[in-house]
Amino acid sequence: MKRLASLVVAVGVMLAATGCNSLQGTGDKGYVTGDGAIRTIPVSDRGEAITLSGKDLDGKPITLESMRGKPTVVTVWGSWCASCRKDSPYLVEAERRFGDKVNFVGIDSRDAGTAQAKAYNQRFGIGWPSFFSPGGEALLAFPGVLTPNSVPATVVLDAQGRAAVDINGGVPSTLTLVQLVQDVVRNG
Repeated sequence: MKRLASLVVAVGVMLAATGCNSLQGTGDKGYVTGDGAIRTIPVSDRGEAITLSGKDLDGKPITLESMRGKPTVVTVWGSWCASCRKDSPYLVEAERRFGDKVNFVGIDSRDAGTAQAKAYNQRFGIGWPSFFSPGGEALLAFPGVLTPNSVPATVVLDAQGRAAVDINGGVPSTLTLVQLVQDVVRNG
């Protein structure tokens, strides 16, 4: 029995030393993959419009304020993020279905340079712009909605630019995202 207890302690020490724990996907990027929980924010509980300005992957100015007037899907991603590779096709298909009725914009978080991000967009057929945020600082514009380590994540802003839905983790399916956006369109 003493030998079994020693073995259990040794395995626990090894797991702790290698960083294996209940936090998924932390790697060396300082992020924690979310569980995909979906939170819908009632119109009466939505805060102020989210403001964010920065540069896109080509160094051109970009703002969330310029996208007001229709819902905007904001996706937080990185070319290094395995979960993002799974959810990008869902986002691309949803954007195709909505056409120009809904804005799509990304926040490229924690890529060291834009070359990897541009290659990622080309690989997945992503045509919408992305804020370039190598330090993840763009996520600070979403207090109470995203954390600085939220990758992947998706936020649906209503036409006034207020957070209406957030998905902490990957998008579960195209259909789920389409239905969530349609609810925002219908209910404000």
